[in-house]
Amino acid sequence: MSPPNDPKNAAPPSAEDAAVMDFVRSAFAVVRSGDAGKLRELLDAGLPVGVRNERGDSLLMLASYHGHVDATRLLLERGADPEQPNDAGQTPLAGAAFKGNEAIATVLLDAGANVDGAGPDGRTPLMFAAMFDKVEMMELLIQRGADHRVRDADKRTALDYARSMGAARAAERLAPKA
Repeated sequence: MSPPNDPKNAAPPSAEDAAVMDFVRSAFAVVRSGDAGKLRELLDAGLPVGVRNERGDSLLMLASYHGHVDATRLLLERGADPEQPNDAGQTPLAGAAFKGNEAIATVLLDAGANVDGAGPDGRTPLMFAAMFDKVEMMELLIQRGADHRVRDADKRTALDYARSMGAARAAERLAPKA
């Protein structure tokens, strides 16, 4: 006998459930493409701004990760949480830092994203920027208050990440001045 929560015991989705799932899947495709006009239509039709995919990525996470400023701004205007992490604990700002997208980072920071916000591993957006030698992103984060002395769960700083990844410009920027 299968346990009560076993998917084998689940009833097949109704036509209504299937339509909702198609609607939500289409929303994720629209966000990845950056079509802010179509996204606005979907939100106006009732798409929840906080819906997440199977990896826990929100619409905002995907819009910001893929560099779509207008879609990112729209989602934030509609109440998307700039601090909502995905299942890996990454925030939209960490994704923008990883990609080096300063325009997205600025929109997120202006909407209240925590410049030093970290996932369960303690890695901050500045650490992601340092890891991948995104010096311009680092400068933006530092100007907005990022603390280069913050340590992650393994006691590493942004400078430690820059050095371990061979990110020479980032390491030079973060190294203490003699």
